[in-house]
Amino acid sequence: MRKVDRVEENISEEIKRLGGETEAFSRAPYDAVSAESGGYTDYSYWRSTLKAFRTNKAAMFCLCLLVLLLSFTVIQPLLPNQHGDTQIHWLENGQTDRNHLPDDKFIFGTNSIGQDLWARVWSGTRTSLFIGLCVAACNAAIGILVGALWGYVRSLDRFLTEVYNVIHNIPRNIILILVSYLVKPGVGTIIFAMCVTGWLPMARFIRNQIVTIRDLEYNLASRCLGTPTGRVITKNLLPYLVSVITLRVALAVPSAIGSEVFLTYIGLGLPVTIPSLGNLINEGRAVMMAASSRYQLIFPAIVLSVITISFYVIGNSFADAADPRNHV
Repeated sequence: MRKVDRVEENISEEIKRLGGETEAFSRAPYDAVSAESGGYTDYSYWRSTLKAFRTNKAAMFCLCLLVLLLSFTVIQPLLPNQHGDTQIHWLENGQTDRNHLPDDKFIFGTNSIGQDLWARVWSGTRTSLFIGLCVAACNAAIGILVGALWGYVRSLDRFLTEVYNVIHNIPRNIILILVSYLVKPGVGTIIFAMCVTGWLPMARFIRNQIVTIRDLEYNLASRCLGTPTGRVITKNLLPYLVSVITLRVALAVPSAIGSEVFLTYIGLGLPVTIPSLGNLINEGRAVMMAASSRYQLIFPAIVLSVITISFYVIGNSFADAADPRNHV
């Protein structure tokens, strides 16, 4: 007699002894499909992350606002009756239409040399966002690669630590100023200057995070099984850091725009022929003491504030949503 049959007979005898009805208890037929489906779950990490993110109303509002702003910066030159961002407007008497207050003709007014501030703000937003996104992407790619190798490959730890100490002890602003001064001003120069040292914080952060989890049991098991280093990093380590990496990348965009504003403020940013939020804010700062001209600072400052706050809120909210500990 099989062991299962003996157990069923013992159960039946026990039920009879207790005065129960054996008809109430019968062995269910075995079904392989039902057995497999009993342990199935349709949990998806990214679906759960997006669901948690969508429940955050502030983050969704900032995301919609940022998408609308980005979309408008692209389509603005294609709209009818738009002025050029470097075009100078003249009055009938031959003078430039400078410091023209906002009205139906010039929505944001004109600057001190008669250029349409509406066109320059959106052109400058395109330029600054392009710089910010490029810098964030470059710093994230270099920082994640170096940080992952730095934290996981023990033989590289001492060498990369010394490299970090040498570069980190040089003030970042000094490097930005030197690169901007030695190389011809331009968008490429600004991006290169910010990427020279911009990857250091990301690399250090990733290294510290990986050091804390590289010796966990599942990583030790992977190494014992001969799993390649690249696969351990991409499959075991980096997915664990998705939330914190997302936050750092999101904050890198407004940080890069802020650096561009700083370089323009000290006179080493983009040339005046290339509109950017840094150029516009610097021009507005020069006339902010005159009450009638403060709009030249207010409009670009509002756009910069919207971009900075939106990226900050979206980054924090997505990082919280991507944290597996917050998933049900």
